[in-house]
Amino acid sequence: MTTGQGGDGTDGWSTAVRERLGLGRLLPLGVAADGAWLAERAATTALRRVAALVPGAALGRLGLRPADPDALEPSPVRPPPSALPPGPLRIEGEFAAAPGEPLPDLAERLRTVLYAHAVDHLGLWVTEVDLRVTALLEGGPGPADGWAGDSSGAAEPVGAHAAAPEGTTALVAANVPGVAHLTGALGAPVLVAEGHVRVELATAVGHRPPEVARAVGRAVASSLPGRPTVAVLVTAVDLPHPHGV
Repeated sequence: MTTGQGGDGTDGWSTAVRERLGLGRLLPLGVAADGAWLAERAATTALRRVAALVPGAALGRLGLRPADPDALEPSPVRPPPSALPPGPLRIEGEFAAAPGEPLPDLAERLRTVLYAHAVDHLGLWVTEVDLRVTALLEGGPGPADGWAGDSSGAAEPVGAHAAAPEGTTALVAANVPGVAHLTGALGAPVLVAEGHVRVELATAVGHRPPEVARAVGRAVASSLPGRPTVAVLVTAVDLPHPHGV
């Protein structure tokens, strides 16, 4: 991670730390052999978008964590720093409900939408969705008095800023279909070590993150001698395509 240009670099260092912490947990993406991870913040941002389409519900706190810590397995690929090992995940959230529909029915509709998007679009291995009603909305959807909601999903996703591809390996990764651009929340967008490469990127609208990650892994591995292992970290999803397609 880079530091600021002036003084002792404290401001730049602090920004980099906030960026790293803002990614949240690094969630296993696809299957273990893919060697791919998705930033929790990217996942929750995408899930909030679809949850907003459920009438009568206003999503509050939202996160993902291992569903069964005993079911976690070592990754066959060297993971990014502090990444979770492959294993099933649980979505945990809170929401406020508008009057007019039985709470169990509303919770089930919201649960179904979150599960389907997490599995079918994001490619996460989700086995549980745990939602709690924490407030009632008066007069329709909107913040309830005293309700501690979370509007952070409306902000620009952490880890979405583009990083210029430098070097042949970075250019290979950046030109894989479905890659919106490379990112650098953990440091260099492409880190090459002996026998291993880590790539950090954002995926474009209309492309499933696990499929893009697999394609990047294959392209990078085949472009280097000895076919190193490749870990791919997706820090943001559904960004505009770089070519406007």
